[in-house]
Amino acid sequence: MILINLLPHREERRRQRKRAFFVGLGAAAVVGIGAAGVWYVVLQQMTASQLDRNAFISTKIKELEVQIKDIANLKAEIESLKARQKAVEDLQTNRNVPVYLLDELVKLTPEGIYFTTIKQAGDAVTVTGVAQTNERVSEFLRNTTNQSQWLRRPELVEIKAVTLAPAAGSREQRRLFDFSVRVLLTNPAAQAPSTAASAPRKAT
Repeated sequence: MILINLLPHREERRRQRKRAFFVGLGAAAVVGIGAAGVWYVVLQQMTASQLDRNAFISTKIKELEVQIKDIANLKAEIESLKARQKAVEDLQTNRNVPVYLLDELVKLTPEGIYFTTIKQAGDAVTVTGVAQTNERVSEFLRNTTNQSQWLRRPELVEIKAVTLAPAAGSREQRRLFDFSVRVLLTNPAAQAPSTAASAPRKAT
């Protein structure tokens, strides 16, 4: 006996395939949406974590800026205090300079010379006086060059011979020399550190 299937089996297979296709497509869509959701959640967590780190870094940067500002203010105060200290030291030194200057002139001036005026303009000091001979003036210049710690670079500005009228009861005229010398005033205590720093070191 021969059995003949009169049902539309081809259409049924086509429907099954179509159903399987849509099921697979739906499953793929569900998997894709799930993966996208997971990635979105991970991305949100990473973004939130990065924002937290950025906020933390910004806070630390602001703290460092405040500290840097405080350090700058502290440095300015230190420089101001140093300037005040130097001003006080200079004032103390300058107050004693006339004493050192007169003491130095007394040590350096040979016999036969006396000063008439002493003028100071900044570091330059001009002394004028009278000497018995030219040699006395030369000796004063040599003493200033070789022996003085406070005076340097002596320069003879002028020297001229003058004749004095004879004293009462005498007919002899006296011949003297008016002179003017310019020197530079220096502080040996201020030069000592720079001199020590520039001195060559001995090999060990």
